[in-house]
Amino acid sequence: MTAIATPYTLNPAQRAAAGYGAQAADKVFRAGPLLIIAGAGTGKTNTLAHRVAHLVLSGVNPQRILLLTFTRRAAVEMTRRTQRIVGEVREEVRLPWSGTFHSIANRLIRRYSARVGLDANFSVLDRGDAADLMDLVRHERGLTKAEKRFPRKDTCLAIYSHRVNTQRPLAETLADVFPWCAEWEAELTGLYRAYVEKKLANQALDYDDLLLYWHAMAADAGLAREISAQFDQILVDEYQDTNVLQAEILNALRPSGEGLTVVGDDAQSIYSFRAATVENILGFPSRFSPPAKVVTLEQNYRSTQGILDAANALIAGGERQYHKTLQSKRGAGARPRYVTVLDDLGQAQYVVTRVLETRERGMPLKRQAVLFRSSHHSDVLELELVRRNIPYVKYGGLKFLEAAHVKDALSVLRWADNPKNRIAAFRALQLMPGIGPAAAAKCLAAFEANAHAWASLKAFVPPAQAREAWPVFAALMGSLAQPEGPWQGQMGRVREWYEPHLERLHASAQVRAGDLLQLERVAQQFGTRERFLSELALDPAQASGDLSGTPLLDEDYLVLSTVHSAKGQEWDSVYLLNVADGNFPSEFSAGRAELIEEERRLLYVAMTRAKSELDLIAPLKYYVTQQSRTGDRHVYGAKSGFLTREVMACFDPVAWGEAEREDGVAGGAARVDVAGTLRSLWA
Repeated sequence: MTAIATPYTLNPAQRAAAGYGAQAADKVFRAGPLLIIAGAGTGKTNTLAHRVAHLVLSGVNPQRILLLTFTRRAAVEMTRRTQRIVGEVREEVRLPWSGTFHSIANRLIRRYSARVGLDANFSVLDRGDAADLMDLVRHERGLTKAEKRFPRKDTCLAIYSHRVNTQRPLAETLADVFPWCAEWEAELTGLYRAYVEKKLANQALDYDDLLLYWHAMAADAGLAREISAQFDQILVDEYQDTNVLQAEILNALRPSGEGLTVVGDDAQSIYSFRAATVENILGFPSRFSPPAKVVTLEQNYRSTQGILDAANALIAGGERQYHKTLQSKRGAGARPRYVTVLDDLGQAQYVVTRVLETRERGMPLKRQAVLFRSSHHSDVLELELVRRNIPYVKYGGLKFLEAAHVKDALSVLRWADNPKNRIAAFRALQLMPGIGPAAAAKCLAAFEANAHAWASLKAFVPPAQAREAWPVFAALMGSLAQPEGPWQGQMGRVREWYEPHLERLHASAQVRAGDLLQLERVAQQFGTRERFLSELALDPAQASGDLSGTPLLDEDYLVLSTVHSAKGQEWDSVYLLNVADGNFPSEFSAGRAELIEEERRLLYVAMTRAKSELDLIAPLKYYVTQQSRTGDRHVYGAKSGFLTREVMACFDPVAWGEAEREDGVAGGAARVDVAGTLRSLWA
């Protein structure tokens, strides 16, 4: 492998993974299937970037490298690192086929749209729009008036998504994941059939359809060969998070495994609720003959050995896995703590006390994180943070694109981009004063009767309240829809048109206007309207959640996050809440071995986010819900089944606050003669 200066020298395992393969006699670089098992904190991103750089420096055309990731940010970071590495040897390299599974699917479907029966300007629905369309079909089929409670739109969409991505029959999905909805199997089948027809009529694809269409394209032998021939090397990041569809797409593109590299860690497979399956990575080597090469990365650059010893002991108790023992480059460090507290209030007070003490020792709040199994587990802590005036940010909450004013503005662009997009049109029309569902439906009927001609909007006679604003709106839509019109500046024009309506439609208009200005700045980074709208739908920005107080731009703040949202992140100090049976593992996983194993991996992911300090906190009491605020009915928390003797041997036990008196014996110099008092009663 070409010698390249790096932030740290590649260790032998990283070098073996990055340099796997060789130039054949015909001077073409060839490599069989490769699986890189990258343990937590072992430099996965750096290794994969070096592999891409090695391919380029070995003569592989970067235009013919397909790099698949799970977030747009990961794709950008991988490209940036590769460019930096290669740039030290040759001129800058471009990786045009670097992106998420869904964004690459979107590009390929548009390229072959005629072959799959789609218009080239089909729309991509975000999750919110897809749920709204599901709700519309649900209402049209009379399911909102069922005698029994029918699943809500988000649940219907979740069932649909899980069934599609696992490729399992609907009955199995309902029985295993949504048993409370099993009685509605026939009605759900009809709902999904109508939902699909509605999307086809609107020339709209939802998030799951992108993989479905790519999967269907890959299932056609001729088209699969045509797509595969565009790429010499295919690399996949976070392979443990792939679902059945994604694995089958890769198998169709590379049936022999030639030129296929996947990177992941079976110990961090925690997304089965999104239809990911750990079997993809566990069974990868045996799919090929000869089996794929496996390289395991065990040198950890993130955590101290004390934390890794606990994590190693935890994951070693699992069943089927790639065995690995993480070794730290950062030395022994402090042993993690297992802290017992009386209840959730004691837990909150312990965390706040430790956070402030750690801050006084020079560790900023931003380098500390509180993790939890479910979002509501931080409720009491958040109240204590507010009371103590400690700013915080919480991850795992709402998405920016779910805000009503953002969806309003985007609906105008989405309708202009695809005149058949009834969902966007219906929303955009109702931004006009005096136009409700009935008037919007009447306008759409006229628009469709005129073959979706934008000029026909001018002839429509709106309700009286909208007549003054209507000509401006019709002119805006006509100009935005011009195929030869420039994209740059369109978001700005929509924002300027919408701002007067924003004040009429929503409270806090000034704050919301700032969001739209930010959206306009984001739009300027994309070369076309289609790329802008598609990327927003496929990789939406996350809202940072609730901030305590009014922090300044440069103010420090504590990080609160669900464990699922924390994957891929790291902090110097980590506090994990409610480490007890019922949360780790979750009570909803009882009775299913595969789900218990995923719960073990979830705890492993939480523990390996810590670099220097780790506290697992276990309340002794959990108060029963459905009682008064001052009620004292409670149950005692049982120790997590994952914390075996071998795991606990890696922790320092700590009893804090009232738990000391609850859990131990209070000492004292004076003795009270209780026995004497008892005897005197019967003297």
